[in-house]
Amino acid sequence: MADGGGSGEAAAARASPAPVPGLNPMLGWRERLRAGLAGTGAPVWFVAGLGLLYALRIPLRLCENLAAVTVFLNSLTPKFYVALTGTSSLISGLIFVFEWWYFHKHGTSFIEQVSVSHLQPLMGGTESSISEPGSPSRNRESETSRQNLSECKVWRNPLNLFRGAEYRSCATAYVLLAEEEATTIVDAEKLFKQALKAGETIYRQSQQCQHQSPQHEAQLRRDTNVLVYIKRRLAMCARKLGRIREAVKIMRDLMKEFPPLTMLNIHENLLESLLELQAYADVQAVLAKYDDISLPKSAAICYTAALLKTRTVSEKFSPETASRRGLSTAEINAMEAIHRAVEFNPHVPKYLLEMKSLILPPEHILKRGDSEAIAYAFFHLQHWKRIEGALNLLQCTWEGTFRMIPHPLEKGHLFYPYPSCTEMADRELLPTFHHVSVYPKKELPLFIHFTAGFCSSTAMIAILTHQFPEIMGIFAKAVLGLWRPQPWASSGFEENTQDLKSEDLGLSSG
Repeated sequence: MADGGGSGEAAAARASPAPVPGLNPMLGWRERLRAGLAGTGAPVWFVAGLGLLYALRIPLRLCENLAAVTVFLNSLTPKFYVALTGTSSLISGLIFVFEWWYFHKHGTSFIEQVSVSHLQPLMGGTESSISEPGSPSRNRESETSRQNLSECKVWRNPLNLFRGAEYRSCATAYVLLAEEEATTIVDAEKLFKQALKAGETIYRQSQQCQHQSPQHEAQLRRDTNVLVYIKRRLAMCARKLGRIREAVKIMRDLMKEFPPLTMLNIHENLLESLLELQAYADVQAVLAKYDDISLPKSAAICYTAALLKTRTVSEKFSPETASRRGLSTAEINAMEAIHRAVEFNPHVPKYLLEMKSLILPPEHILKRGDSEAIAYAFFHLQHWKRIEGALNLLQCTWEGTFRMIPHPLEKGHLFYPYPSCTEMADRELLPTFHHVSVYPKKELPLFIHFTAGFCSSTAMIAILTHQFPEIMGIFAKAVLGLWRPQPWASSGFEENTQDLKSEDLGLSSG
């Protein structure tokens, strides 16, 4: 029956007329007419409007009305221009202040947003609304939205300690108490140790029953995650309490016992603990395993790799000396590592160089976003300060990254193009009082520049007209004199113009 249905659909498709490209054959004649008119473009409407205006020039008495407007403009006094320019300056100033506030609060121009939302459909932007569900434009939009969602995946912050429990068993009940009720890390460690005893018992029971059914396998995976979670939190407690070697041992044992769980980013906690011990050879060994092209990157991996290469040259590095003798191979490698790290997350250097104030890291972070930069700098700034000259080399070289990637949203150098959705996600993750770092830095919208220029120019004209009314009056008449009447104007318009000129001559002679 499937074959018969398929042949019937094929015959119906052959019998049906070919659809018009760009139009949906299921739409009515009104929708097709609207789509056709929208696709003609603005030039056709502009020419049609000019033709209609020319045909109605006599019934509308355009020449007489133009002459009346000219008489009205010549009869105005300088006080009117002062009031007009002052009012325009005030209104444009209010619009400018509102646009500036809205742009800094929401990251977009209010006038631009209103134009795109309400005026674009009236100006011919209805094509997307009548496109087919399976059309290429819809497919591209859905692919773009899926790509943005995948780029803006939110991760747990691996460097933070206190998190909510995800399951409700005996072990996870202790975890919940440790994270929500404990007031000190010592109290949290005691509760985590009780959770470890319960978690190991449940894990052994799940191992014995894992082959009985798929449900038992899912239960084993759940209990494994709980056990790893508890051990990792115990390692972080030991790290916070100064027992760093104990924390390193727990993390190493976890990575050996559960190697598939690399998505938990335990190696990032291990890197930070080894840096605290100044065991740079062990740090390099961890990077050699996890700084691989096939594994996901993070700010901790990229900037730690840059720190190790910077450490070999930073003590004797000087920009003046390097400009005279040239860069050595080790210095070039260090700069390339810094450029690589900055390309992955361009927000980190301002926090490491203390150009922006740090806040407490959020509960979740966004890879390559401002939240990840805060989390990294909060825990790793001390390691950069410990190495003499490391921050100096970073300060001298990090901005050079942007010359290699002039269009970071379109094409990257060593990584994928920078995702454009990080700003909105970081605004949800970070507190409202924090000024979210945006990359690439957005330029001010055209409307803000326009309102600022219009406000300044009208205010200047108002001040000049008030201080020098005679000179500004002569200037205004000279500007109006550039507006010459057209050859097709009527005789009445020419007579009115001659009368105005004679009145001006009589006033000037008097």
